[in-house]
Amino acid sequence: MPAVMRLHDTRTGQVEDIVPATPGVLRIYGCGPTVYRDQHVGNMRSYLLNDLITRYATRKNLRVDLIVNITDVGHLVDDSAADTGPDKLASQAAAEQRSIAEVAAHYEAGFHADLAALNITPASRYPRASESIGLMLELIATLIRTGHAYVDEVGNVWFDARSFPSYGAISHNRLEDLQPSGEQDARKRFHADWALWKSTSPDAAVVFDSPYGPGFPGWHLECSAMSVADLGESIDIHTGGIDLRFPHHEDERAQTEAAVGHEVVRHWVHGEHLLFEGRKMAKSTGNVVAVADVVAAGLDPLAVRLAFLRMRYRQQTDLDWDALRAADRTLRRWRRDVARWAESPSKPMCSGYVERVEAAFADDLDTPSAVVVLQELFADDSLPDGSRFETAASLDQLFGLDLVRDVGRAPAALPDGAQDLLDRRAEARAAKDFATSDRLRDELAGLGVTVHDTPAGQTWEV
Repeated sequence: MPAVMRLHDTRTGQVEDIVPATPGVLRIYGCGPTVYRDQHVGNMRSYLLNDLITRYATRKNLRVDLIVNITDVGHLVDDSAADTGPDKLASQAAAEQRSIAEVAAHYEAGFHADLAALNITPASRYPRASESIGLMLELIATLIRTGHAYVDEVGNVWFDARSFPSYGAISHNRLEDLQPSGEQDARKRFHADWALWKSTSPDAAVVFDSPYGPGFPGWHLECSAMSVADLGESIDIHTGGIDLRFPHHEDERAQTEAAVGHEVVRHWVHGEHLLFEGRKMAKSTGNVVAVADVVAAGLDPLAVRLAFLRMRYRQQTDLDWDALRAADRTLRRWRRDVARWAESPSKPMCSGYVERVEAAFADDLDTPSAVVVLQELFADDSLPDGSRFETAASLDQLFGLDLVRDVGRAPAALPDGAQDLLDRRAEARAAKDFATSDRLRDELAGLGVTVHDTPAGQTWEV
């Protein structure tokens, strides 16, 4: 079977041909959210990676089986190899004075709402860690039986890192070079071993029964158990943010392959960090931006998607509000053009534009080049409008920008008083009274009218 596309494999450090193990089916496992808080737009970039692969593979007539897990138990505050600190869900539940189940349900619902806002194709299934404890205990039993895990005197179960010779293949870390991080449990045989099962008291906030006593699973374990249970022992692509490469994906790979006895994931594909206004998003720096913040700023959430498409998924990128506002203006202009083209008689698609966009997607998701081709289509006045409409509508199956949203939609009426403000603003701009112009723009925004300044003058929409 020929390659579906080419993607950068973190393990090999090269762009590799993606050839499904089963002809006609592409199996993808993507690390999902820990549902103890709202996701920010940097998190959403990882899920867009799944979406772009899915859209292209589907366009090439493959059935995509995408699994994205929901972590609602087992992710500790310290997610390093130290395996220390409280469960993130338990900590958040205490802070919000709600049950763990209520916190998990709230933020999981928010996660799905954000996916919908960014037009991200839903996964085939979203298994929850809390509902997969049995699978994890079965995996632990296999690892103990095969000599890859051991139980300490208080009921913790540890993975024996030195029992897996190829540890470090993804992150290129060598066990002998790893230094202890954080507080270490003296019951571990080797400082780089990690917890598969953490012993706890029977009345703890997070606790499950097990053959080793009451406790809860380690964070890394859930992906090993659920990926094989849902997708089988050959997974074509495993995705996630680059921050998960080590230790999460390194530990996950070791657990899975040690239990199954052979390589399971054929390609590891990671999205790079997103900076916002020059810094990594963090509460401490006050630059965390969620999808809801973009909407509250009066921007279409798909402006985030367009801004991301202008960036290569595996390149660290800096985003800011100016870029989002520019993407919003471009998106609205494109939709107006598509709505106008739709009024013309239909004509055949322009195959040249289609082939160039598809080639860019196939080449390691080169979406920046694909967006340039789309821009050329919008600027190409030599094509019949009917042809441009059919081409843009077809290509939007890949871009996912909802370019046909305004087709057939009647323009919204201006609210009372808005036309007077628009007239006064036009006069202010003609007089180069930009302070007044900006003030009137704000007043119009208060009425729900967004104004755009173009070389031909101001335009507006409700």
